[in-house]
Amino acid sequence: MAHPSALLSPEVGMISPRTRARMVQRLQAEGIDDARVLAAMGRIPRHRFVAQALAGRAYEPVSLPIGYGQTISQPWTVARMTAAAVAAEPLQRVLEVGTGSAYQTAILAALADEVYSIERIEPLLLRAREKLAQLGVGNVHLRHGDGAAGWAEAGPFDAMVITAAAPWSLPSLFAQLRPGGRLIMPVADGRGQRLRDLRWDGHTAHERDLGPCHFVPLLAGTVAVASGDHGW
Repeated sequence: MAHPSALLSPEVGMISPRTRARMVQRLQAEGIDDARVLAAMGRIPRHRFVAQALAGRAYEPVSLPIGYGQTISQPWTVARMTAAAVAAEPLQRVLEVGTGSAYQTAILAALADEVYSIERIEPLLLRAREKLAQLGVGNVHLRHGDGAAGWAEAGPFDAMVITAAAPWSLPSLFAQLRPGGRLIMPVADGRGQRLRDLRWDGHTAHERDLGPCHFVPLLAGTVAVASGDHGW
């Protein structure tokens, strides 16, 4: 796990620890009750994972753009997915598909022994590596690749967190999940998106609905230099 002292910084105003504490209080009021998740989110500076121009909005209950057509999920979504993942105790190895801003990555790294995170957009991966290093998060392994294929040589995993929506539950990933492990992901259909908690017993996935959500779509392949949209 990342050392807590590495995640502290003397910030003030709208990016202060007090503002972060208010975000945690709001998450509690919205039903997030896992003390481990709340502590991690109160400790890790979300504003460090967005552009400086958006830092003052980092603790609002909104998603924010991070470039390349991607977003950092709103705090409640990060907390809900993390709380579902940590139910797969012991949480030793976690696979994340879609590193993105690396905020969710850092939260998972505060709660798991090792996090393996895959990002298809190389500039985002490079930025994530830099941000995590700046914060002293040393238990994350990053890969540029197609996350739908997973990371078989690093498994089996205790939990998987998928941060992009697919119209299916990626059954190929279950082969990399230990019995009793959990796969947390948004599933899209014609009516919208729902967040799913899928507990794998080694043969069957037992599904629990976590409510509506909104994520960017899960895309195949990799991007070395994104076209059209640009980073910060």
